[in-house]
Amino acid sequence: MKKYILSLAAVCCMLTFFTISASALEYSFDAPDAGLFGRPTSDNTIYVTTDEPANTNRGKDAAYIPPAFGSPTSYTLNAGERLTPNLVSGSTTGAVSGTGGVTILPSNGVEIGSWSYQPIGYTAVTSDLYYSGGYLATLKIPTLGLSVKVYQGTDSDALRKGAGHFASTSIWDGNVAIAGHNRGVNNHFGKIHTLDIGDTIKLTTKLGTRTYEVYAVYKVSVDDMSVLNDSTENIITLVTCVMNQPDYRWCVQARAKI
Repeated sequence: MKKYILSLAAVCCMLTFFTISASALEYSFDAPDAGLFGRPTSDNTIYVTTDEPANTNRGKDAAYIPPAFGSPTSYTLNAGERLTPNLVSGSTTGAVSGTGGVTILPSNGVEIGSWSYQPIGYTAVTSDLYYSGGYLATLKIPTLGLSVKVYQGTDSDALRKGAGHFASTSIWDGNVAIAGHNRGVNNHFGKIHTLDIGDTIKLTTKLGTRTYEVYAVYKVSVDDMSVLNDSTENIITLVTCVMNQPDYRWCVQARAKI
């Protein structure tokens, strides 16, 4: 009988536990003092202008890069260089200047008074510029007896196969920058620092063959990226390590022969 009473009591306790209704805790917070938060910045106001035609082109194909500080056109209205010259219908690459209107200068350069302008050369790497072997060009330096394929990029994979093209630089017009090892099995650039002024370098791509003439051989800091800058001239820049001097690089620059 005693066990029966204890069992009945246990069942009653369990029923009581499961029949208690669940309730969520309630919280309350005081509002922040006035001034702790800024006013909303969104603005849904629709502005209508009547002083210009409604179809004024404000796209990137109509934008200009400001002229260099202190240049003859730095304070001229509507002066600068086209942000995206390739999107301007019927125009050529070049700087622009004008007073009231806009004049697009020809891509072969122009002189305005004592100021002259030369366009920056640059040819991007596109899929149609690759040869079937996966390379972009063949580099030859007759003085060194060198002939090497040039692959895109300067990582270990590219330099294991040959020389490497700095992806940020041009592949034809302007500054074509190429790197190579100076030691090991693929020490293609191991002797470029022995080149003399006037020695020739040949680069063959699907765009043609160009012969360059060396005009500078020098060391640069490993952090000096200026040798990769775009150029108004057609030049080639060769870069390799300096043996036992990890903080420096050999740099050879050559200018296209006319």
